[in-house]
Amino acid sequence: MQDFFEAYLDIETTGLSLYIDNITVIGIYVVRGRGGSLVQLVGEQVTKTNLLKSLDGVDRIYTYNGSRFDLPFIQSSLNVDLVESFQHRDLMYDCWRNNLYGGLKAVEEQLGIVRRLKGINGYEAVRLWWKYQNQRDRHALRTLLEYNREDVVNLRILREVLLV
Repeated sequence: MQDFFEAYLDIETTGLSLYIDNITVIGIYVVRGRGGSLVQLVGEQVTKTNLLKSLDGVDRIYTYNGSRFDLPFIQSSLNVDLVESFQHRDLMYDCWRNNLYGGLKAVEEQLGIVRRLKGINGYEAVRLWWKYQNQRDRHALRTLLEYNREDVVNLRILREVLLV
């Protein structure tokens, strides 16, 4: 019997436009059984080849608002249609069915899911990226990567809380 792999995926970008902005980080938390491993593609590592290699063996991808943001952004930027190659479940819609609204952080707060980094959102993630790019600020990059790590790890917790 083959193992079932699932992945929790979240991207960071330089903005909200599919046409002028870029992906800065792709975070992927790959889980088999109870164990998980984190892959973070950063900057020039964000390529079609690296993304597909990171998802090798994965059966299902989980996102939050991925249907409207992450997956279209990946399609536009890397010419990869993840919906064509993988099962996908957008946990935002499961949250809506359970009367949980707002972004991922708001839902986490409603459910008591702990986040170590406080006060960081998508806008701050963009600022951290540019601080790293323009000033070579390694602390800004570490903070951005920790923010992304918490996003993908907490997606797994969210799925378990929702029982989906």
